[in-house]
Amino acid sequence: MVADVRSEKQGNGMAQAKTRQPQGPATGKSQASAKANRAKAKPAATRPVKPLRTLNKTKTHRVRNFICAVIAFIFALAALLGTVTHILPEELQALPYMPIVVSLVPWFTLLAVIALVCAIVSKRTVSIVMAVLAIALQAFWQYPFFYQPSKLPRAAVAAASGETVNTDDGYARLMTCNVYKGRADAREIVDLVRSEHVEVLALQETTDAFVDDLNRAGIASYLPYAQVSSSDGVYGNGLWSASPLDDPSDDDVDSSASFMPGGTVSFNGGATQVRFVSVHTTSPTNDYWQQWKRSLDELSKLRFDTSRRYVFMGDFNATYDHTPFRNILGNRFSDASRQAGEGLKFSWPANVDYVPSFAGIDHIVLDSGMQAGQVRTVKVDGSDHKALLAIVRVG
Repeated sequence: MVADVRSEKQGNGMAQAKTRQPQGPATGKSQASAKANRAKAKPAATRPVKPLRTLNKTKTHRVRNFICAVIAFIFALAALLGTVTHILPEELQALPYMPIVVSLVPWFTLLAVIALVCAIVSKRTVSIVMAVLAIALQAFWQYPFFYQPSKLPRAAVAAASGETVNTDDGYARLMTCNVYKGRADAREIVDLVRSEHVEVLALQETTDAFVDDLNRAGIASYLPYAQVSSSDGVYGNGLWSASPLDDPSDDDVDSSASFMPGGTVSFNGGATQVRFVSVHTTSPTNDYWQQWKRSLDELSKLRFDTSRRYVFMGDFNATYDHTPFRNILGNRFSDASRQAGEGLKFSWPANVDYVPSFAGIDHIVLDSGMQAGQVRTVKVDGSDHKALLAIVRVG
């Protein structure tokens, strides 16, 4: 019995052992599965969170680049388009408002420079190319105003700066001024004539009252010879000279804009004759765009008059960038400001507070063989134009 019981226990033990034997592998799989689950449950590595200050800087940088890119493109395009108006045919420049745009051509350089800086900051290649092209064109067209290899001889400067006016030499101090419908200070004009030793004076938009004021201020003491004419009986143009005005004329141009009086002055003891003309063309305003061009074209016809040597002085209502003005010059005449190489001479407007003169529409135009120097502008009270002065070697 005891043996049977032991045998039975041993059998039961073996059975239990056999029953437990499969538990080993099952437990291992469970552990592996648990590890795998834990591995899956383990959070993945995360990127470090950027500080708020860094995010703000990045956002600010993007906004700045966007603004610079927009400014660069708009300014570069405007600068390039504005610059190339210099070469437009005269018919296109006479379209409404185009004469005004063309008068601003030199100032498109500032837009181009601003555009270039913004384009470099924002790394915009197209804007960089447009800005550089505009600047290059401006430099090509403007450099003669700032550099000329031949300068006015010192003898000319000394002769024109003497305390007494010498009308027998080959040099002359010239002055022109639009007196703004007679509102300029006549006394100041006479003072300039005296202090600058002016030999020939051209005035535009004179009135009878203004001429009377000039006479009362003593203009005849310095420039006793005069020729004044008016096409409408209200506003006129005039010439005043220290020496006689030979063959005076009310209108040398047969102009549709205004009478442009002329007179011949002798230099070099009478050996050199120069015909002076006081010029005032039509202003480019509403309904007068084509008339503006026409009045300039009428002046350009004098290029073919080789019987006289001319000097035109006055308010041309056009800058060197206007094609009709360059047509007047042709291959014969030259602009004194450009020839002198002493910088751009802006003469209008001169009566607006906090606004500098930005357009060079007043000119002294010289015939071939003449040379100008010491060209400058002077503000005159009451006028919307600055006076323009130059020393000229006439022959």
